[in-house]
Amino acid sequence: MAGVFEPRSRHYKRAVHNDLEAMELEAAKEILAEVFRIDLAEVEDMISSRLQEVQAEVTPRGNGLWPQEFWVES
Repeated sequence: MAGVFEPRSRHYKRAVHNDLEAMELEAAKEILAEVFRIDLAEVEDMISSRLQEVQAEVTPRGNGLWPQEFWVES
């Protein structure tokens, strides 16, 4: 009988974890809106524009892997 309910409990834990992540993301958005004194829609725009910037930085290099060589200038 315990084996019958095991998959449900795993799914429930995964759902709770996803809900927790969604709640944390929403809280972070609200904090950003309060700190920058902007609307939540503007926070969404900030996040999406930053995501586009990051994707643009990775995409031209080809496969998104680290370059073969790199150096740091001081």
